[in-house]
This record gives sequence, C-alpha cells and structure tokens, in this order.
Amino acid sequence: MTSQHVEHVFDMLPVMAEAPDFRWELRGQDRPQLQLFDDGPQLRIGKGAYRGLEFLEVEARRIVNDIPEAAGLPFRHTINAYRGCSHACSYCFARPTHGYLNLDSGRDFETKIVVKVNAVDLVRAETHPSRWGGELIAMGTNTDPYQPAEGKYRLTQGIVEVLGERANPFSVLTKSSLVLRDLDLLADVARRVAIHVDFSIGTLDDDVWRSTEPGTPHPRRRVEAMAKLNAAGVPSGALVAPVLPGLSDHPDQLREVVRACVDAGARSIHPLLLHLGRGVKEHYLRWLGVTKPELVPLHITSYRGRKRLPDAQRALSELVRGLVDEFGGTPS
Repeated sequence: MTSQHVEHVFDMLPVMAEAPDFRWELRGQDRPQLQLFDDGPQLRIGKGAYRGLEFLEVEARRIVNDIPEAAGLPFRHTINAYRGCSHACSYCFARPTHGYLNLDSGRDFETKIVVKVNAVDLVRAETHPSRWGGELIAMGTNTDPYQPAEGKYRLTQGIVEVLGERANPFSVLTKSSLVLRDLDLLADVARRVAIHVDFSIGTLDDDVWRSTEPGTPHPRRRVEAMAKLNAAGVPSGALVAPVLPGLSDHPDQLREVVRACVDAGARSIHPLLLHLGRGVKEHYLRWLGVTKPELVPLHITSYRGRKRLPDAQRALSELVRGLVDEFGGTPS
C-alpha cells in the first residue's frame, strides 16, 4: 500500500461505513441496515475486564461492504464486525458514525459497542465461491477488529478462520496486541493466502499515548506484536498514524517510532498526519481545549476550511522515508 493510498484510506473512512441512513429499525421495516431482535438490541453489561462497557448485540443484514472504484483505494471490500471502540482515541475518524444509530460520538462511541453477532455466518455465506470472486477484504477500516470486545465475542477470529478456509486474501489494521491470540491461526493462513497485518503506532511517548489513546495497549506492545508476527511469517507493518501536531510530531519522537518499527522487521512504514473531518474536528478540539488548550489556536488556524494538511503531510512523508533509509528499513 503506497503512502498516497494510505492517505486516501483515512480520508475516505468516515464515508466507508454503512450508508448514511443507518438507523435502528426492527425486522420487517423498510430495508434496515441492522436488524434488531424482536424485543430490540440485546444489551449485555460488561463485567470484570469489560466493566464500564455496554454491548448492543444486533444482526447485520450484510457484512462485506463494497467501496466505490472511484475512491482509488487498494481494496474494494471491507468488513467491520463491531461499531464503536473502547480504545477511546481522542482523534478517531469513526466517531461520527455512531450518530447514524442515534448515539453520540463521544462517550457513547467509547462505551456502547455494537456487536454484529451474526458476522461470521454472514462472511461464510457472502464469500461462498458461488457468489464471490475472492477479492481482497480489509478489516479495521472503521473500527478496530481486535478491540477489547473481540476478547469476548471472537468475531474477528471467526472471520479470519472463514477467510482462511476460502483462501481469500485480507488485511488487518489494529492498535491491539490482542492479535497475538490468533498468532498460530494467522501464521497458518499466511502460508496459503496473501494477508497483511498493520499496526497503528503514532507515538511511543508515554504521556501522549496515555492522554490520546487511553483504552489501547501500550504502543511498545504493538511493536513487540509486530515483531512476533513477522517472525512467524505473517507480514506486518506500521502506520505511523496519526501524527498529532504539537503532540507527537517532533523529529525525535518520529525517529523513535521508526527505529522501533524497523527493528521489529516492519514490512512497510507509512506516516499519516492527523485528519480532522466534520464531527471529528469538533470532538478533538473540545478534547484539546481541556488537555492542551495552548494548541487550540494552531489547530483552528491550520485546519480552517479543510480536514488535512497536504504540505505538512508531504514533509512528514519525506522525513519518515529518510528515517527508514537511515535505519535500513524496507522501502515502502
């Protein structure tokens, strides 16, 4: 995946979710995107390691989403078994999609996790050779497939098993070391199918990580997971993303991330500067106003009327390419 493709992926993600008329509807109504059970969504209150979370179990009408060819992405199909994410990243591009369900993009997004309980069965049906051509499927495009909910429901694990049985290529993007639970499975599939696992690692700075990604495993655990996957024959790389202006964009911070990823055998390393689309921008600026108010004017000025910074992105890409070369990494 080229850095240009990566930029387009993140640029398109908010509209790659299910259609904008996404809403809660009961069976029998006009083509609902999700089907509730007859008495509404099955609500499971998280306990123990899942305390503070609510799982809204629903049935999806379909699970493999089609992406328009005009999007210019390196994949045409995605799977998202969950909606919402308890990683609670302050900058998450997917936050506005919770609004399609009449839930808010703040606390609800982080604590009310929609679980498509029939996801594995749908994948098995929709990728049957009689109706599917075996195209690459991307996971992690709108919610982390290995977020904590996966430890409870194992939907991603089941999907990987099905795609492996089908010899269907796929990619995974995650911030979680939980992927190592499926190391043996992924290694077995990788011997037969073209797959790729990427980790989002925007910083190794402890303070920045704690404040911006409070629900994620430490980024160094992601680096360790990357190394273990590569050692097991599962191609794995890194998105240095998002790089946050004023928080994680210092050259020394980027040098630390790139060096660690190269040492972990990263098959590719792509940087991506923070994108602030509609809905995300408002949430992020509110968060920034509480945690780093001195940075708010910079963001308001820089992102006024736009959601990305092309010139700054080009400079960032050049810097990271130079660091990859310096540390003897694999050219992306």
